[in-house]
Amino acid sequence: MSAKADRIVRRYGITYAEDAGITLRDKPSPLWRLLILALLLSARIDSGIAVKTARELSRSGLRTPDRTLATSWQERVDALGRGGYRRYDERTATQLAEAARLVLDRWKGDLRRLHEEAGEDDDRALTLLQAFKGIGPAGAAIFLREAQAVWPDMRPFVDELTLKGAANLGLPTTRAGLYAAVPHDTFHRLVAACVRAARNPDLVHDADHD
Repeated sequence: MSAKADRIVRRYGITYAEDAGITLRDKPSPLWRLLILALLLSARIDSGIAVKTARELSRSGLRTPDRTLATSWQERVDALGRGGYRRYDERTATQLAEAARLVLDRWKGDLRRLHEEAGEDDDRALTLLQAFKGIGPAGAAIFLREAQAVWPDMRPFVDELTLKGAANLGLPTTRAGLYAAVPHDTFHRLVAACVRAARNPDLVHDADHD
């Protein structure tokens, strides 16, 4: 275990799910909320707005696919607007309903079944996640980076953005090397810190001066 990696995790290892108020567990509702968050983060919009909007959608009752479909398109547009997601609100309101229908029709409302279908194959999981309109390669990677906290057979999942951040932080830049740097049950937090370092050069400067 790396002392530097441990320090980085403690200071910067906050996941997007935590920022959005999602207590991530291997249960249908938190996994659905994580999927919504990944969809919101997929658009060209500030991550802070996406996180705030995910919180607002949860407060508005869109905590399961069933409850999402019970809302009207206008109710979803309004909730997205309250979160600040106005540039993409109409399109995303439609995508939320389409995602809910896909989860219900293909996986009986439970994304754990998507996990079962993918097995331990993260490439297969990424492909399945991209069946949701609005979620491309980046959004699928966001979901798996965080879901590996509760899907340990998917560890260690890293993507190019993770490795870019690892390089910026002076950490190992291979999957195996990065995985060995921290206890496995905190690996998702190290990944979160690396992503933040890839997106925010100032964080790298701060980490170097801890």
